[in-house]
Amino acid sequence: MYDWIKALHVVAVISWMAGMLYLPRLFVYHCEAEAGSKQSETFKVMERRLLRAIINPAMIVTWFAGLYLVWAGHWYLSGWFHVKFMLVLIMSGIHGFLSRCVKDFAADRNQRSQKFYRIINEVPTLLMIVIVIVVVVKPF
Repeated sequence: MYDWIKALHVVAVISWMAGMLYLPRLFVYHCEAEAGSKQSETFKVMERRLLRAIINPAMIVTWFAGLYLVWAGHWYLSGWFHVKFMLVLIMSGIHGFLSRCVKDFAADRNQRSQKFYRIINEVPTLLMIVIVIVVVVKPF
């Protein structure tokens, strides 16, 4: 069962990261659209659907499958896991921040620039790289 849950965890992580990398890109383009325009309304639908249909469910599955793997593999005793756990908490915080941004765009309250979203788009990438290295190499 462990290997099946691990496979599910990897698929969920890939889905979560795909959404986390795409959503800020949508924000970059949404910044260009005039509030109330057809283009802006289309971005609102895309952002909401991406968050609710892919990113949120993928994060939930990632967490539950990951917690099972930690428990079943007794990884909670390992130093590398503590680093990974901290980084996944940060990733979850970024997820929460992006969820808030979806609500701000939906209400035409975005106050941030394209440049901000271009920069924030790199944060999940950097976290993902470090998480993968920690999990595969297990340096601690």
